[in-house]
Amino acid sequence: MNSPLDQEVTVLRGIGEETAVQLAGLDIHTIRDILYYLPYRYDDMRLRDLSDVEHDERITVEGKVHSEPSLVYYGKKRNRLTFRLLADRYLIKAVVFNRGYLKGKLQPNSIVTVTGKWDKHRQTLTCFEVILGPHERVGDFQPVYAVKGSLTVKALRRFIQEAFDEYAQYMEEPLPEPLLMKYKLVGIKDALSFMHFPETAREMKQGRRRFVYEEFLLFQLKMQALRKMRRERTSGAGQKYDLQKLKAFIASLPFTLTNAQKKAVNEICYDLKSPYKMNRLLQGDVGSGKTVVAAIALFASVTAGYQGALMVPTEILAEQHEESLKEIFSKTDLRIELLTSSVKGKKRDDILERLKSGDIDIMIGTHSLIQDDVDFHRLGLVITDEQHRFGVEQRRILKEKGEHPDVLFMTATPIPRTLAITVFGEMDVSAINELPKGRKPIETYWAKQEMLDRVLDFMEKELREGRQAYVICPLIEESDKLDVQNAIDVYEMLSSHFQGRYSTGLMHGRLPAAEKDEIMKAFSRNEIQVLVSTTVVEVGVNVPNATFMLIYDAERFGLAQLHQLRGRVGRGSSQSYCILLADPKTEIGKERMRIMTETNDGFALSERDLELRGPGDFFGKKQSGLPEFQVADMVHDYRVLEVARNDALEMIESEEFWNGESYKILRSRLEQSGALSGEKLD
Repeated sequence: MNSPLDQEVTVLRGIGEETAVQLAGLDIHTIRDILYYLPYRYDDMRLRDLSDVEHDERITVEGKVHSEPSLVYYGKKRNRLTFRLLADRYLIKAVVFNRGYLKGKLQPNSIVTVTGKWDKHRQTLTCFEVILGPHERVGDFQPVYAVKGSLTVKALRRFIQEAFDEYAQYMEEPLPEPLLMKYKLVGIKDALSFMHFPETAREMKQGRRRFVYEEFLLFQLKMQALRKMRRERTSGAGQKYDLQKLKAFIASLPFTLTNAQKKAVNEICYDLKSPYKMNRLLQGDVGSGKTVVAAIALFASVTAGYQGALMVPTEILAEQHEESLKEIFSKTDLRIELLTSSVKGKKRDDILERLKSGDIDIMIGTHSLIQDDVDFHRLGLVITDEQHRFGVEQRRILKEKGEHPDVLFMTATPIPRTLAITVFGEMDVSAINELPKGRKPIETYWAKQEMLDRVLDFMEKELREGRQAYVICPLIEESDKLDVQNAIDVYEMLSSHFQGRYSTGLMHGRLPAAEKDEIMKAFSRNEIQVLVSTTVVEVGVNVPNATFMLIYDAERFGLAQLHQLRGRVGRGSSQSYCILLADPKTEIGKERMRIMTETNDGFALSERDLELRGPGDFFGKKQSGLPEFQVADMVHDYRVLEVARNDALEMIESEEFWNGESYKILRSRLEQSGALSGEKLD
């Protein structure tokens, strides 16, 4: 045993086998665990003047019992105790449930301290806690801990107090002295005291500040160590691309790269040259020009004597990428091919033979690229578009088609910086956060349901000019549970409305893949003018002639998803429009609609979405990779997160961190986390 802190909690008075099992359910096994089990909130126990208290506020008041308590029983073992309390100059009614034993103890004129919820209108306090006698000052703030089963917060507080009194002296400081001084952080013993037993708001703030930084620093050290280990254990190709050819190719493009595109290209090219394998995420708003950046990376890899692969989630998107890349590479001699499930027989055999012999430079495809019989001659760069649509296993199989190929992931979902450096912390991230010149911002309007006729007139005006429209619905079929528009009803309504004038199509996730592709191709060819769809059109499709989008029940979508949907229009030179049809009932719903009409910046929207919904809902409830912190909050404390990341980066690259005595405890924590073995962290 290294330290008294590593003893089991059963050494504390009052913790027997049964209590130890309950504590184990909270992941508390040792003295160290219980000391580090921090409160998730605090009850404000300061005495309040009722003239300052708002309706429904939780408060603590001291007063004199003014009347004999009245006790009423109802049901089995249930009762309500009521008495009058003179608190300062206010005579109020106090109500206590299921504590009838207090009746004989609450004598008229005796002093009591009560904590409860204040009903300002009825001048009534519903009490959670009644303390016989005057208010005892044990600190203004009472810590509240998460507990399970029959374990009470009160019992847990008692165990923590005993553990602190007997064992806090053995706590070792994990943070080096220079860091404590640099950020004016309190030491570990004071920090624990301030978190568990704060006497003032200042102490509580100091304790929290210390632990927010410590949690973020340790997490970022894990991420950066994992990144370093992976990088050093997996050699890259060290691609020696032809810089002069690459510059000439970029100069030959019919447009000038934006500053953000240039920065991303430089970062990717640096990775290609380096002896370490590239593991980079390229995120950019819809229409920001990620494809051109990918094309430049592919060109560089080909000049170094390698092949490139671009894997996308759908056949139609693969075809569009083939078309785009052939146009971009039209002045070069690059050999590009497409491989999807539609490519069969002799043609497929021929493509596979040419790929294996090195006669194809760039292969574009869907999941077909990861089939067993697909062999590359010399794969050097793997690009996965809309990477979240592929499983980890699918991406791994594609990477294993070559010897240590460099890997670039692309996504059109702008991820808030806070989440990017947390969830994708072991990856390098490039962001294209500006649109090419000449792109017209999409005009977005919020309309109520009763304005639908005017919206349809507006849509028809665009259709008369030869344009096309998307209509998005949240459901496929009518639901008894949800009062929202469904795609089938809207399709039937619009088919009838536009009958004889414009063709209407219907698309949703339950259709077979081949049928979805055929509908999208018909829309791309303008054989369908109005496409009614669920969110399956969210990713990838490029129809420059579509200038109008109507989103039913828009309040049911998050900001990031609304922005993704909106990005299906505005892809040509004509002005495009997005109408949000919504009657939000909540303030957050109304705020979402207002934000959408005010900005087209996906990164700004993603930050606001994170603020409104929180990190768990941003990626979806089941998203793995979102770390859970005891004290820190990724949204509220994002500045500390960035500081901790920079410190972690610096430490991991320094000799002192790996060898210095002052970093011993942090290194030990890293070893325990598995980061130094290159394992994936939870």
